[in-house]
Amino acid sequence: MFEGFDHRTITVGDIEVAFAIGGSGPPLLLLHGYPQNRFMWAKVAPLLADRFTVVCGDLRGYGDSSKPPNAPDNSTYSFRAMAADQVGMMEALGFTRFSVAGHDRGGRVAHRLTLDWADRVDSLAVLDLVPTYTMYMDTNRNIAKTYWQWYFLPQPAPYPEHLIGADPDYYFEHCLGSNGGTTLDAFDPAMLAEYRRCWRDPAMITASCSDYRAGSTIDLDHDAADLDTKVTCPLLALWAEHGIMTTLFDIRAEWRKRATDVRAATVPGGHFFLDQQPEATARILADFFAPSATR
Repeated sequence: MFEGFDHRTITVGDIEVAFAIGGSGPPLLLLHGYPQNRFMWAKVAPLLADRFTVVCGDLRGYGDSSKPPNAPDNSTYSFRAMAADQVGMMEALGFTRFSVAGHDRGGRVAHRLTLDWADRVDSLAVLDLVPTYTMYMDTNRNIAKTYWQWYFLPQPAPYPEHLIGADPDYYFEHCLGSNGGTTLDAFDPAMLAEYRRCWRDPAMITASCSDYRAGSTIDLDHDAADLDTKVTCPLLALWAEHGIMTTLFDIRAEWRKRATDVRAATVPGGHFFLDQQPEATARILADFFAPSATR
């Protein structure tokens, strides 16, 4: 798992960012989703390493990255703060320009990163998501029923933390199954062990709730201020062919509202298609990101 990759930690400001790095070629940053960590990319990243220098970062609050206390305005866990961590990490590694792909929450961080640091990003891939602003502002009973975590996790502390902490494996494994439309058998046991190791940490549970508290407050303020700002680099919207998101939104159309150059592709499977279809996922990402190496 993660063959040929080194696992490191680097200081960015006042936090530590954990990451895995491997391969050679133009830099490519890969960001994980909820409730996972950098090991989500363990099957995909090695397939990209012969063409790119691949960096898989743990978002703040997740995996082995720092989990600082949240600020009253939730800014500590805003997508802007998370994006700044990843930019600082890439800069410390010597990469002032790079491409970025993110799944789930990682895709939201990648979107914010591309808006705030447009001069750093060659191309962007967002995996199985629509913009955060759309998720909240265009919600209906079907979206609320399906993505109920978006309304449960932002509840005031320590309510969600207490309920999740009573049995973290039960809660998070339910998330993997209900959102992914599959069973735990679809996940590599070694990767699942890394997820469990990290989500059993009470600090990670609190941080993940803080992430969603930011998503429903300060992140919406940031997004509202940027509604007229479009991503100008090439953007790939890649989604699960049999996932929930595609039943609720016209994913390509939503990203065309927020970007000037949108490509689209699908992969068979549910939300966690990276686990189910690593080869297909890597092939699509490699083909999309390859042109950025010549720019």
